[in-house]
Amino acid sequence: MNKKTLAFPYVFWSVAFIVIPLGMIFYYGLTDKTGAFTLENIATIATAEHSKALLLAAWLSLVSTAVCFLLAYPLAMILANMNVNQHSFIVLIFILPMWMNFLLRTLAWQTLLEKTGVLNSILAFFHLPILEIINTPAAIILGMVYNFLPFMVLPVYNALTKIDKNVINAARDLGANSMQTFFRIIFPLSIPGIISGITMVFIPALTTFVISTLLGGSKILLIGNVIEQEFTQTGNWHLGSGLSIVLMVFILINMAAEAFFDKNGEGTAL
Repeated sequence: MNKKTLAFPYVFWSVAFIVIPLGMIFYYGLTDKTGAFTLENIATIATAEHSKALLLAAWLSLVSTAVCFLLAYPLAMILANMNVNQHSFIVLIFILPMWMNFLLRTLAWQTLLEKTGVLNSILAFFHLPILEIINTPAAIILGMVYNFLPFMVLPVYNALTKIDKNVINAARDLGANSMQTFFRIIFPLSIPGIISGITMVFIPALTTFVISTLLGGSKILLIGNVIEQEFTQTGNWHLGSGLSIVLMVFILINMAAEAFFDKNGEGTAL
């Protein structure tokens, strides 16, 4: 059996679940209900409602990505300095939440944060002020950080473990202190992992609609919610596809940035 025959299932999978769906998105996004070519579906992103949803989604995604980075980098450094391998129990702790259903994880936070939820019940028991965080941007950011934090930890951890310890020891032997070693050696060499982590967090955060629906309620609409409603509620596949094409531009920009800064795949190879 030759290699082409063995590759057939993968080619079939790629065509059936990647090429054809993308083709349908571009077809509906670039045509109207009569099938005529139009750019109107894409141009609707400039309307007040859609641009507000896009800007809000971009802002919350940027904040969530920044918070993930600030939390993930110290964690990754701790793991890297402990000299644990990729199959250790400690690394498994960060991977384990990814095995759980995404919807269930988000529903758990909804139960914790709602006004009569677990957290407020505990605060009320101790006669402390309750937190009105549900249905706010803060709740959405919290949900994004919780769900996407492992996607930031693992690439950064992988990049840090690939740094040659002899390089760090040489810097210290030459008189560099801890801060100089970090900013001149460790941080620059971990940039591929950082870029990969930013891409893996920002893209799903930008396109999500489940987190904003459950934790933000109907008060906060992100661009993902708008697209989801166009497909499932109004049935306007043309407009939904046109807005999806706009999001693809952000995805392509992120992929291009990752390819530029991580040419050898150092931040993604686990």
